[in-house]
Amino acid sequence: MFLQILVGSGLILLSVFVAALGFLMLELVLQRAHTWLIREPHRPKLALVLFGAVLAVLWMITAGVWIWAIAFRSLGLFVHFEEALYFSLESFTTLGFGDLLLPEKWRLLSGFAATNGLLNIGMMTALLMEVLRHVRRTQIESRHM
Repeated sequence: MFLQILVGSGLILLSVFVAALGFLMLELVLQRAHTWLIREPHRPKLALVLFGAVLAVLWMITAGVWIWAIAFRSLGLFVHFEEALYFSLESFTTLGFGDLLLPEKWRLLSGFAATNGLLNIGMMTALLMEVLRHVRRTQIESRHM
């Protein structure tokens, strides 16, 4: 049980760290594009920022799913990588079909994967909203200068 807790906690931390790196990269891109973003026209640029932020978020969530899948396969919990990836995605999104299960001595990991998915998806939703709010606020403030 303690090994599962240690492994699950480590995988959550790794997944959050990778997401933080993705957030840092997104922040650097937005910082470099700041001057361009505040010039008119604003709406097409805001749509482009939304598109880019969604791609970044998808990348961060996908990276988390792959981290778990690689761990499941490395631990020998699934014979084929496709099964590990499927179970990881199913757990991460809390879909839980139940057609694939972890062996009983590792079943706590599925709860950790689901917790990680909820955490990452919540963080990414907040990130999307913050990016859009920040860009739009900056655009509006630039009109008043």
